[in-house]
Amino acid sequence: MPSRTPHILPYARQSPDIAAPLTHAGTGAAVLGRVTLGRNAWLGPLSVVRADGHFVKVGDDFHLGARSTLHIAHAVFPCIVGDRVAVGENACVHACTVGSDVAIDDGTVILDGAIVEDSVAFQAGSTVFPGKRVAGGFLYAGSPAKPVRPLEASDIAERRKAISDKNKSRREPARPRVAVAADSQIHDTVFIASTATVTGRIVAAPSSSIWFSNNFDAGRATISIGPRTNIQDNTVIRCSFGGVSIGRDSTVGHNVTIRDSIIGDETLIGIGSLVDEGTVIGDRVLLAAAARTTPGQKLESGWLYAGSPARQLSRLDEGKLALIEMIIGHYCQYAQDFKALERELAAAQAAS
Repeated sequence: MPSRTPHILPYARQSPDIAAPLTHAGTGAAVLGRVTLGRNAWLGPLSVVRADGHFVKVGDDFHLGARSTLHIAHAVFPCIVGDRVAVGENACVHACTVGSDVAIDDGTVILDGAIVEDSVAFQAGSTVFPGKRVAGGFLYAGSPAKPVRPLEASDIAERRKAISDKNKSRREPARPRVAVAADSQIHDTVFIASTATVTGRIVAAPSSSIWFSNNFDAGRATISIGPRTNIQDNTVIRCSFGGVSIGRDSTVGHNVTIRDSIIGDETLIGIGSLVDEGTVIGDRVLLAAAARTTPGQKLESGWLYAGSPARQLSRLDEGKLALIEMIIGHYCQYAQDFKALERELAAAQAAS
């Protein structure tokens, strides 16, 4: 029997509106807040559809792969997805509009304010940067995503089916056991989402937050998170020797991978990026979405870095610094709200 019971929470007094029973919800899938889901939705394990600071609206026949994320931009952009859209694994569709009959392969990132027209396919690892318009009828690839060749409607349908079939055929990942080390230091105000997995020694300062479907393994080292820092949905942290340290008032976006590294204060690590082992990131750095650092790379304080490998582009202006500060304020509030909601849900389940 297919599962029909993802982790569901309301937000701002609005519960998810799901038009019909889900065809499948994998272990740890979460639907949160002001979400509208159409008929025949299929949600992979640890996928996250989160609508707190704005709404998410998804049409019929939607397929979301394991560890993929749909989210919004607070009070600026909702996330709107049409009918017959298939999303692969570890992708992020963020605060954008996606038309109908769209195939979004593994690891693709679509960013704030982008508009994807009907009848589009993306190859794995594509990136659509903020505010871009993606014309219908083409296959796109690369970062930034560029048209590769025209596609017929039948080609796009085949690509959607291939993504859906691949999602269904993959073995559901086992949930790692939650085993926080006894000498961990986690402040009472920290929010750790109920679908997150945290293993090893964790030091989490006041008002920091670890979001849905995150997977942290400190190994024999330590993962240290500074005050008011948020680490967003479906981020993976792995330590093998030196540990991971993230400073205060920093944001780690959705679907990021971090290996042993040091990240400074007031820094933003963009959606879908990779911080490779031995990386040292200074204070007030913006690492753009889908960027990749190289092992041992040093990112100078006060700069924007982008690309693969990440390269220094420009000094951060006041607008970008204000954006980093604004995200911190929103996430501190989100974390407080979801911490209370999860506490209420646990109490209700214990009483039933």
